[in-house]
Amino acid sequence: MITNTHVAQCSAAPIAEVKSWVKDPDSPKLIDMCQAVPAHLPAQALLDYLAEVVRNGDGAGYTSWEGIEPLRSALADDINQRYQASITADDAVITAGCNQAFSAVIDALCEEADEVIVALPCYFNHQMWLNIRGIVPRYLTLNTDTAIPDPAEVNDLISERTKAIVLVTPNNPTGATYSPECIEQFYQLAKANNVALIVDETYRDFIDLDKPPHHLFQHQDWSDTFIHLYSFSKVFALTGERVGAIVCSQSLLKQLEKIQDCAVICAPHSGQLAATYGIKHLADWKREKFESIQQRGEALKQAFNHSDLKYKLLSVGAYFAYVKHPFAEDSMTVSRRLVEEFEVLSIPGESFGEDQEQYIRFAFANVDESRFPDLVERLIASQKSL
Repeated sequence: MITNTHVAQCSAAPIAEVKSWVKDPDSPKLIDMCQAVPAHLPAQALLDYLAEVVRNGDGAGYTSWEGIEPLRSALADDINQRYQASITADDAVITAGCNQAFSAVIDALCEEADEVIVALPCYFNHQMWLNIRGIVPRYLTLNTDTAIPDPAEVNDLISERTKAIVLVTPNNPTGATYSPECIEQFYQLAKANNVALIVDETYRDFIDLDKPPHHLFQHQDWSDTFIHLYSFSKVFALTGERVGAIVCSQSLLKQLEKIQDCAVICAPHSGQLAATYGIKHLADWKREKFESIQQRGEALKQAFNHSDLKYKLLSVGAYFAYVKHPFAEDSMTVSRRLVEEFEVLSIPGESFGEDQEQYIRFAFANVDESRFPDLVERLIASQKSL
């Protein structure tokens, strides 16, 4: 059987591969820092609500393609409060997770051989979708001091085939949070070059909840350039419910309707109801989890501040730490030996784009901070054998 060349040549998603390296998944010694998953279940009140929804059959049917109005209104209210904005429910569509949101936007904007500018290191699913669609990624280089991309590089990468600039902030895989000033510069460059600025803000609920991550929604013509992507998965621990969102222009929404209807018809109904409940009732719970993740990140920084440790933190934030390893070998070799010999599971930097062989991603959100000193001791031990 002949397969699509773009799909065949696309690298496989890394999480399944690195998990296959684990000899004993049930080992109590295993420190699993591979996948970005919450360490906790949803709030008990949300679980009780979902149980009632399932029992009554309220979430069993289709919704409209754009998602239920109460969730879109609640999301608009949340954005308006956080970003000092004035959007409405009509500016949003609910998707089957943020990955589907990104895929739909790319399909609506780009044709084969078009180009999209992405910052290194890049989220592996974003790169995979571009490859599958035959779209050419053009890379902003990794700043090895700050992990923040330089807007000044955009003009050297823009071509007549450029359709979008993609930012992920807080970033996956680095954890770095881009400043409002940095994001504004990218917005102005995108606007000047008549390309879209896609900002994936899946992890925006794990940075300061009292400050707007940026001010793009305050531009009167924001929707001519800016496309906001979001996920309810991490903030309410609803990863299996698959609920994300796109906020964008009316003209783009008309095109997304076609893609949505073919791909999923609508996002999972019960997940939409759960996300609505979360926004309306779990603000205090959300803040508690934000504070817990912040504390965990600080604990990881402190643990890495060990005089014998040659692994160096490039950045830490939200769910992630991006670490420079001290070896001549590539990150694939290092990550594999870390799990096989020291039971530390991570993602090699090579999964996040070109020139990342010296780095490893640790997803720390699901690891209790009491295990960080042990993690560091294992990394120190690895320095002698790798």
